[in-house]
Amino acid sequence: MLEEKPKSIAVENFYNTVAEVETGVNAAYVPVRNVNMFGALYPIQLETYTEYMYGRGSHAALNDYQGLDNTNITRTENIWQYFYEAIRNANLVIGRAPHGNAISEAYIKKYVGEARFIRALWYFHLVRNWAGVPLRTENNMDSIHVRRSSEAEVYQLIVNDLLYAETNLPDVPRLSGAPSTWSAKTLLTDVYMNLKEYTKARDKALEVINSNKYSLVNVTVANDFEKLFGADISSSTEEIFYLKFARTPSSQIFLYPQYIHYPNSGYYPPGGFYTIYSDSVQNLFLKNWDKNDLRYRFNWYAQTFGLGNTTVLNKKYVDKNAVTGGGNDFPMYRYADLLLWYAEAEARVNNSADAAALESLNKVHRRAYGKNPAVGDATTDFTLLSFGSLTDFISRIALERGYENVSEGKHWHDLKRLDLVQSTILAYKGKTVAVKHLLWPIPKTEYNYNKAIDPVKDQNPGY
Repeated sequence: MLEEKPKSIAVENFYNTVAEVETGVNAAYVPVRNVNMFGALYPIQLETYTEYMYGRGSHAALNDYQGLDNTNITRTENIWQYFYEAIRNANLVIGRAPHGNAISEAYIKKYVGEARFIRALWYFHLVRNWAGVPLRTENNMDSIHVRRSSEAEVYQLIVNDLLYAETNLPDVPRLSGAPSTWSAKTLLTDVYMNLKEYTKARDKALEVINSNKYSLVNVTVANDFEKLFGADISSSTEEIFYLKFARTPSSQIFLYPQYIHYPNSGYYPPGGFYTIYSDSVQNLFLKNWDKNDLRYRFNWYAQTFGLGNTTVLNKKYVDKNAVTGGGNDFPMYRYADLLLWYAEAEARVNNSADAAALESLNKVHRRAYGKNPAVGDATTDFTLLSFGSLTDFISRIALERGYENVSEGKHWHDLKRLDLVQSTILAYKGKTVAVKHLLWPIPKTEYNYNKAIDPVKDQNPGY
């Protein structure tokens, strides 16, 4: 007997039970794991912009820092599309879960909290890449014509979502890869740093630090960093919020390693495109990087392919057992990030580095040299006399985050937040960064249909 199966479910008949709402929340992660997104091309784009990396092939145009060519504009349009698809999925949960007829109030708050965390995170990426964007929420997600909101309006939604999320998310994530209240506090710290609300950033970071939920992973040799980034590592004491990937099924594979490795290098058996690369001598960032720093040894390997015998590729994400895709997770937020934000925020609040800020920086720095991060070490530790001014201290933190976050898609946003893009790229690469290069263009796929956005007046400068 033929048993008919429904091919779709009307939203009005869904989001009623815990299982249905959880399925809806999970859907908010799916678009951003795509190869065009955190799965590969989004962090590749951000890494190409940094002072320590160069792009090959279609990414080579980004090395000029004069804005985007048509190929890269198409890539950013895809990124825009997938972020909004994920936001739409979060909006469905936020709008429908409170009306579920077979789910308790406690579960509703927990899942809506997670959906609002996810919505805030994706809008945070949108606002840093495009500035003001259309705000699509549970109240207008069916509207095509939505005006471009200001940066301030976008950030207000982000903060409101995260304040709700930190109150309603659980102390322990519902499963690996889901956020906790501590994830929300960490994201709030990042947001407050970008808003230059340093007292709020300092206090929020301190809440996470004082929770004693997290600690830096100890390393004694370079390969110990595999405990943080390895394909077979499910979690660590440093993980605050990671995007989870797996070798199977194919919908969850991590393809970033395919874009950074060389074929037959041994680090990624399916092969590689070596889309981004660096140079251990010609690139001043790498040349000046202390080779006793275990992060340098962990991150880079020599590979010649016609660009000189000092060419190096990045190996932060290695999966020697990959068949069709990698199993490494993507570190959105880890404890080292939080410690360095706390160090900067604490110093800014006091208008100078103090013992607390210095210790937070030193923990990360000690670990980089194989020392116990919790124990002072005269051979590695900075002192207050190491820095002549607040500016010197903050510059060191920016550099430390550069060393710490190679291949994590974070450093370009750091440079933008600190207004260091043009001076840094000029100093390390000898390139003048065009103002238009600091933002991506509002996609034509948006303004062709959204008549509330004027393709001229509402476009970012230079496009």
